[in-house]
Amino acid sequence: MKKLSLMVDGVALEQSSPAVFERSRSSSGALRIVLSVPNDQADLLQRLTASLPPPFFVLYVLHTPRGEAEPGRYQSPELARDQLDALLSKYREFLSSDGRHDIWIHSPRSGQTVVWDRHNQLFAEGEPLDIFREVLLASGFSEGSVEPLGAHAHYYRAEFDVDAAGLLTELDWHRTPLRPEDERS
Repeated sequence: MKKLSLMVDGVALEQSSPAVFERSRSSSGALRIVLSVPNDQADLLQRLTASLPPPFFVLYVLHTPRGEAEPGRYQSPELARDQLDALLSKYREFLSSDGRHDIWIHSPRSGQTVVWDRHNQLFAEGEPLDIFREVLLASGFSEGSVEPLGAHAHYYRAEFDVDAAGLLTELDWHRTPLRPEDERS
């Protein structure tokens, strides 16, 4: 299961992205790594954050709730490595298969952030990028060109409603309203 499918002639086609990443510039001009997450890489977020120094902060951006909570930006308290790993392991299937959210993981000690968005795109930001590059190469990825996302449909899966609610009771989150950039399609 994936967060979205591609629309071809009005038909939703499930597909798996190739294991390719590229370096690009963010809107602020900072260098980053961008990729679409293949179906067999559900634990990629955990592998990428494993090389970052603790503590961590998680930002869970709930933009399309299904009754589990109000839309908003849910900021975690400071997390140790074992707390982050436990959270990512427990909710791996939900995070990789449902498009109602984006998730950001930030290491303030390194200044690096990994973002997995509703479009199944992953962004690794903050120098040195080689930490992320090494993990990706060891995970079977190659450097290349990431195809832009075309017409698509998002999945907000009822079977994950319990996990969505559970995630929001797992930590003492601090909620703030969505920002305009959070509400894009």
